[in-house]
Amino acid sequence: MNAYSDIEWQMRCDLAATFRLSARFGLNAGLGNHFSLMLPGQTDRFLVNGHGLLFQEVTASNLVDVDFAGHVHRGKWPVRKVAYDIHAPIHAANPAAKCVIHLHPPNITALSMLDGGRLALAHHDNLIVNDRVAYDDVMMGPAANLEEGARLAAALGDKTIMVMANHGILAVGPTVADAFHEMYVVEKVCGYQLLAMSSGEKLRQQPDSLRWHLRGAWGDTLDARLYLDAWRRILDREEPDYAS
Repeated sequence: MNAYSDIEWQMRCDLAATFRLSARFGLNAGLGNHFSLMLPGQTDRFLVNGHGLLFQEVTASNLVDVDFAGHVHRGKWPVRKVAYDIHAPIHAANPAAKCVIHLHPPNITALSMLDGGRLALAHHDNLIVNDRVAYDDVMMGPAANLEEGARLAAALGDKTIMVMANHGILAVGPTVADAFHEMYVVEKVCGYQLLAMSSGEKLRQQPDSLRWHLRGAWGDTLDARLYLDAWRRILDREEPDYAS
């Protein structure tokens, strides 16, 4: 811990907490999926989970410090190539995307597998999130190079969430708390929609006039920081090694 500034250490703890919470909530897929976070004061270096670690094993200190050229500056674990191919171009293209989360959560992934899968304006959370979501309908398979990462960055544009066809989700934000809480809300509201659709009944749509047209940082309007702080208190009691 003494090797890091206080700011970087808190950022590492936040990021490590979201890996543990994703595992608790059943949002990740095995050794796959990856989160990244730009380091403070850096323009080309970010933290990412090491390849080979389960989300339950991620700690603040075993996060890997890597640059946009793929060189590891700190960390004992290798960086999965697909993680670098997706995250480096998004960070480079969008300086506001300090945190980038890529997951295969069950509800959003199921929606991404539907032909023309879209979030309806059916739940009140849709009024908040729908204008923030991009849809990538191009099926390119797993990212295999930086060019695919650049394509994903362009498809995301200025949105903060992207439903990736036949794949999963990207969520970005200026902080870990912003990106994680927004991703979590979208996953929940997508689950409500799929459950309602399974009844075979028609979804009840809300009027467009009720949309929030929310732009900017998620945490400027929603309790992203309070949400992560609350869960970190749980982790401090039950999985304190996340902050080691």
